[in-house]
Amino acid sequence: MVVTLKALVIWVGILALAVVNGVLRETVLVPGFGTPAALMLSGLLLSAIIIGVAYYSLPWLHIRRPVVLCIVGVGWLVLTLIFEFSFGLWQGKSWYELIEVYTFKGGNIWPVVLVATVLAPYITAKLRGWV
Repeated sequence: MVVTLKALVIWVGILALAVVNGVLRETVLVPGFGTPAALMLSGLLLSAIIIGVAYYSLPWLHIRRPVVLCIVGVGWLVLTLIFEFSFGLWQGKSWYELIEVYTFKGGNIWPVVLVATVLAPYITAKLRGWV
């Protein structure tokens, strides 16, 4: 139970950083580079942020078993998808608009961010030499 709560706290931190990343994308990157390049840069930056947060928070979680690391990553992925679809629907977006971000259309690399999210705990444990 403690690991679950800690993993949730870390995910909320990732969510906050993702919002900051989105603001940066819309206020700086889109005007400076255009939408396709901004989406790619923002996606890469968010992937790096997620892996960085996982790297620095992993000791706090106190987990080293690969199966538990994978469960945390899947948990973060599920929370992210629930948030994205719920927030998108709340904004009045159609299902088509919500699904379109998974097509790599117009520079959007959202699926890469999701892969980084699910693999971040395991990747960072490998980087630390724990697994």
